[in-house]
Amino acid sequence: MFPSGEGKSKEGTFGNELTNFTKMIKDHNNKIISLLQLFDRLPENERIIVDVLRQIINENLPEYCKEKLAFGVPFFYGQRGICIIWPASIPRGGFKEGVLLGFWQGNKLKDEDGYLTHGTNKKVFYKIYRNAEEIDEAAIVKLLKEAAQVDGLNPV
Repeated sequence: MFPSGEGKSKEGTFGNELTNFTKMIKDHNNKIISLLQLFDRLPENERIIVDVLRQIINENLPEYCKEKLAFGVPFFYGQRGICIIWPASIPRGGFKEGVLLGFWQGNKLKDEDGYLTHGTNKKVFYKIYRNAEEIDEAAIVKLLKEAAQVDGLNPV
C-alpha cells in the first residue's frame, strides 16, 4: 500500500531497540561476578573439581599473587597471568566436559613430567579433569612453583 519505508510506524524500530536492550540486560544479569554465583551455576562434579583446584592454587602460589574472576572463571595472576580454572559448563571454554586448569605461560614451563597438554594455543598449556580423583596435587604444586618463577615473583 505504501512505497518502501513510507508510512511505517516507528514502533518497529523502537521494538527492535527494546529487544536489543533486553538482550543486553539479560547478558549482563547472566554475568558471573562472584565465586558464589559461579558455584551456583556448576554441576556438582565441576564444583568439587574447581574447589579442590582453587585450594591447591591458593595454598601454593606466593601470597602476593591474586585471584579474580575473569570471563566468569577463577584467574590467578602475579605480574601477569599465571593460571586459570575453566569449568566446561561456563561458555567459551572450547571443551565439553570437565574442568580445565590452564597455565598462561605454559610454553615457558619445563613440565618435566609431561603433565600438561599442548593444544593449539602456543602459550597456554592445560590439563582437563573429569573427576576430582584425577587431580595430582604434587604435579600441580610443582607446576605452580615453576609458573611463579617464570612470572618473576618467586626466585628458586
